[in-house]
Amino acid sequence: MDVPILPLAITMMAGPQIVSAIILVTVPHAVRVSLAFLCGVALAVTGGVLVMLLVAHLVGGGVSLGSQHDLGSVGNIIKYVLVGLLVLAALKNWRGRETSEPPSWLSGLMTAGPSRAFSVGLLIIVLMPSDLIVLLTVGVHLTQGGGSGFAGALPFIVLTVLIAALPLLVRLLFRRRAETAMPAVRDWMNSHSWLINIGVCALFVVLILSGG
Repeated sequence: MDVPILPLAITMMAGPQIVSAIILVTVPHAVRVSLAFLCGVALAVTGGVLVMLLVAHLVGGGVSLGSQHDLGSVGNIIKYVLVGLLVLAALKNWRGRETSEPPSWLSGLMTAGPSRAFSVGLLIIVLMPSDLIVLLTVGVHLTQGGGSGFAGALPFIVLTVLIAALPLLVRLLFRRRAETAMPAVRDWMNSHSWLINIGVCALFVVLILSGG
């Protein structure tokens, strides 16, 4: 098990991703809809890991990524560039906090069925820049760390899907309490999306630097 990449699963679902999961447990037929969403997430994360492993392998084949302990290695330089991009993203969210609004497509999830939930679960990973950065980091880390490959990414994939499933698990376990609490949680996360995005960027920066 490649432990250093496991915390990155948290950043995969932080932000609009977990908000989507919370919204979907408040819709009619929530269990069926949420399961479709989880299938989309699982497919996207699995496919994304495979693609980024291939990218890291191709880059490593032409240019050595070097050791994780060598601060000047190509692999670590890639991580530092990602950190810089995340810091800029956090500053952008801070500057725009007064006018920040959640993506318009989030409100449309209130009437989502299984097919749309599956599409959202898939696209919210493959089209989200922060998630692509996470997947690239995973690919570089696994390639740079000795080539554990896809098998080394399996715990990361499982943990990501488990985090995505937390709102559904809470609903199933607590039922009426969850049905009452989830809409309030959803509304708070929608109105504080800028703060969540900054938190995600900060957490990701810490994870990249501590895992390097």
